Amino acid sequence: MRLKAMIAASVLALNVSANAYAHEAQEPSVPPVRLSQVGFETDGRKIAVVPSEATAPLDWRVVDGSGAVAASGTSEPFGMDDASGQAVHRIDFSGATRAGEGYRLIVGDMESRPFAISERPWAGLAADAASYFYQNRSGIEIAAAHVERPDLARPAAHVDETLTCFAGEDMHGNVWPGCDYALNVGGGWYDAGDHGKYVVNGGIALWTLLNAHERFGATTYADGALALPEAGNGVGDLLDEARWQMEFMLAMQVPEGARLSVPVGRFGRGATLTFTEIDAGGMAHHKAHDVRWTALPMAPHDDPETRFLYAPSTAATLNLAATAAQCARVWREVDPAFSARCLTAARRAFAAAKRNPEIYAVGQFHGGGDYGDGDVRDEFYWAAAELYAATGEALFEERIRASPHWLGAPGDVRANTGHISWPSVGALGTITLATVETGLDEAEVARARAALIGAADRYLALRDSEGYAIPYGAGDYTWGSSGDILNRAMILAVAHDLTGEARYREAVVDATDYLLGRNVLDQSFVSGWGARPMQHPHHRFWAPSLGDYPAPPAGALSGGPNARSMADPVAQAMRGTCAPQACWADDVESYALNEVAVNWNAPLVWVAAWLDQ
Repeated sequence: MRLKAMIAASVLALNVSANAYAHEAQEPSVPPVRLSQVGFETDGRKIAVVPSEATAPLDWRVVDGSGAVAASGTSEPFGMDDASGQAVHRIDFSGATRAGEGYRLIVGDMESRPFAISERPWAGLAADAASYFYQNRSGIEIAAAHVERPDLARPAAHVDETLTCFAGEDMHGNVWPGCDYALNVGGGWYDAGDHGKYVVNGGIALWTLLNAHERFGATTYADGALALPEAGNGVGDLLDEARWQMEFMLAMQVPEGARLSVPVGRFGRGATLTFTEIDAGGMAHHKAHDVRWTALPMAPHDDPETRFLYAPSTAATLNLAATAAQCARVWREVDPAFSARCLTAARRAFAAAKRNPEIYAVGQFHGGGDYGDGDVRDEFYWAAAELYAATGEALFEERIRASPHWLGAPGDVRANTGHISWPSVGALGTITLATVETGLDEAEVARARAALIGAADRYLALRDSEGYAIPYGAGDYTWGSSGDILNRAMILAVAHDLTGEARYREAVVDATDYLLGRNVLDQSFVSGWGARPMQHPHHRFWAPSLGDYPAPPAGALSGGPNARSMADPVAQAMRGTCAPQACWADDVESYALNEVAVNWNAPLVWVAAWLDQ
């Protein structure tokens, strides 16, 4: 829902500075005081932001439901905040610690909506976020018994998917030869708002869920904690969910001895391709997808399109190697046979990637996203780190030590390790080496941990430089900014676990509060959570504005504000009219702003569970 007209009048009427760049208008009833719409921990950090051009501090008070003052003080003038296009003040009311409902923050003639203070404000968020994965499973009925509303149930779709390779002309006239085999690749998760299944984006999502299990899943996600058909099988629920994707990724591995003709090396978009025959055994197909994009809306079981395997890539193969090695470690005691199967697949995949290091995804097809990555050195490091953690073998130790990403963390100039995202996975290897017992000596483990703590310190400094107090800069808002922020929150959480220092946990709370309403749009980017939750994701089944389709379940995370990759018509119409944090619309048609995806919901599962421990 994009409201156009009233923001300037409503903000001026409240005697605060207008955001001249805001695209999203605010209803007159929307409070100018920005804070989490879910509430606050009794003894935790409590920050609000108010727009004001005043250079002197503003008096504020927190009142309880009876009107009694629970805390008071003066604001911290920040000045102009480039991300929001506003001059703002911050208010720290952490001194209000008594649990209760109906609190309000009053700043002059500005007043917040009522909020709660409790011991566990995020209770239930981790479970809702995890349910996203069950509800986007392929190949299984989504049963009414396991979802919050009957309209979210649906029949099984894409069951027993036995697919062969795409053959024929791509959108630029290149003729792909296909392959002489078919694979049953049923199962897995639909990647985002469409019906595609990917090994590269699915890989980082799978790693994140398995890492959450390793760190705190045995208690938070014990057997029966989630509404799953596997509940009661004696295995932790997060492992049950992760296995649904792991089995799919294992099935995407090319049979031993298979030879394929594929492009080798880098080709620009639209280029005429040269095909080279390779020994593809052990590689992983990049994706399983419809030959063309399905219409919007479209329930999965109504999908009329023919589906294919698309050519393997080195990046997909290393995603399989990394997650299958992690699987071998995680399932070693839970299911030794599955653990062994995963390790065999990981070894095959790593060997295949070494043999074929320059097979890149080519975005030449009518159906499916590219997930193209022209630099797979970070994937090699990640996969080798996971295999070393699983086996302790010298082959993998030599590979990680020789990598330019060796013990690198996000933003580490020395190691050129980027912020965590699907094409930048080097930091995942360092997290494993820093937190899982391996053959590294104490000094090397300390170095890995220091690198992660250094990254967290950089995020803290960035948070302190931003008006809305989040570890994200005005120039950072791109496709999937919500997931980016949560991946940074994961690094901050790891730093807290390594040091015990409260400031890192406070920054995780800041990132979460932003996603739950403390932002220029007064918007919760999580469906079902907060006073103004996201309601219209770009999703083919959760599409109530387009017909007889259900609203999203609670716990789905919007991609969030995006001022850099404004690809769809809704986003393009906003270009140049919005401050970066305001470039967002709750619109089913906007995949660049409001898509949902497994790689964004996975860190929401991780962070929500970590906060609620």
